[in-house]
Amino acid sequence: MKGINNLQFLFKKEGVLFDMKPLDGIVVLDLTRAIAGPYCTLYFGDLGATVIKIENPNDPDFIRTYKPTIGEGEAAMSAPFAQYNRNKQSVTLNLSKQEGQETFKDMVKKADIVVENYRPGVMEKFGLSYEQLKKVNPKIIYTAISGYGQYGPYVKRPAYDSCSQALGGLWSINGYSDMPPVRVGTVISDLTAGLNAVIGTLAAYHVVHQTGVGQLVDVSQLDVTLALTGFAVPNYTAGGIIGKPIGNEDTNVRPFESFNTKDGIIFFGGFNDKFFNIICEYFDEPEFSEDPEIDTFVKRNNPKIYSEKVKPKLEQWFAKQTTNKLEQDLADLVPLAPIKNIAETINDPQVRARDMIVKTHYPNGEFESFGLPIQFSETPGESRGLAPLPGEHNKKVFCENMGISKDRFVELKNKGVI
Repeated sequence: MKGINNLQFLFKKEGVLFDMKPLDGIVVLDLTRAIAGPYCTLYFGDLGATVIKIENPNDPDFIRTYKPTIGEGEAAMSAPFAQYNRNKQSVTLNLSKQEGQETFKDMVKKADIVVENYRPGVMEKFGLSYEQLKKVNPKIIYTAISGYGQYGPYVKRPAYDSCSQALGGLWSINGYSDMPPVRVGTVISDLTAGLNAVIGTLAAYHVVHQTGVGQLVDVSQLDVTLALTGFAVPNYTAGGIIGKPIGNEDTNVRPFESFNTKDGIIFFGGFNDKFFNIICEYFDEPEFSEDPEIDTFVKRNNPKIYSEKVKPKLEQWFAKQTTNKLEQDLADLVPLAPIKNIAETINDPQVRARDMIVKTHYPNGEFESFGLPIQFSETPGESRGLAPLPGEHNKKVFCENMGISKDRFVELKNKGVI
């Protein structure tokens, strides 16, 4: 411990470990496109790993075409692409060609991690599956993100985020009770698959340092979506209850939902006695909490009593005040939050204080995106890096890092390999 403390002292500068990020020195080969995979490797890039995004020279990541753009014309950069692919290098490599496959294997020899989100079987067709790559580098961590995982009866099915939301049960419990189920309003299965891939990859990286052996990390969008359904699984397996859409309410506690204000909507979650008493006092009716029908959480939580006696009173109270007034007066005392649109959220003082909106300057303009949602006291990450152009780092990676000669580089380029 003494040696560690001395080492930290030597490198410490202004409260952080000097010139270091958490994943410095790790090399990630990024074969991903769209959202789930790039969201995974985004974390590695923000945390300091060298992330090399590998794109087909004839078919780069199609997210590059998404609007809006930073700047206009041929030099325009897709803002959605920029958000998910910052802090990465880009090389072009055609894996359908044998020389492309051999080049990739040479890259694997010097890498720590491979991340791909092809449909299962594609990498095997290229001769680049985990079983084949571990012969090249036994320590390699191979992370595969797919709709249904690397085995099972659905393994060959193409999948998008909505497929996983539908099959994973999430769609069935979202929405309002008097309407059909509703898809969650973001690509939550994609994003959660990316996050779980980060966790799994880092766990495997720890194992490599303990054993010297790499492994396959298999992340399924269906699996991670099922794991997002909260109490739905135990409610059914233990209680026989099939979850249904319930709008903004909660299945287990009340009040825990949204309420209209004079000029907007707020969330209020004051189901316990302490918070409920505070809200009654705030609206000058402290005696309401002493009513013997509702004077405990258990009584108030009864669906019939809540809907007939408690909820109408809360609706009446909240409708009297503006959202801003309620937030200013109550947000420090009870679980209460305004329901904000994205423009309001981006400019929220808490979001800004946490550096969760970062501005990045591109040659043809600037834009803001979400930052790294993990804070480090000693080795902070960085979210302001640029996203690369297709093949922008070909010479750097292939010639400088891999030692390919200039003549060989030109030859591979002329053959359409890079």
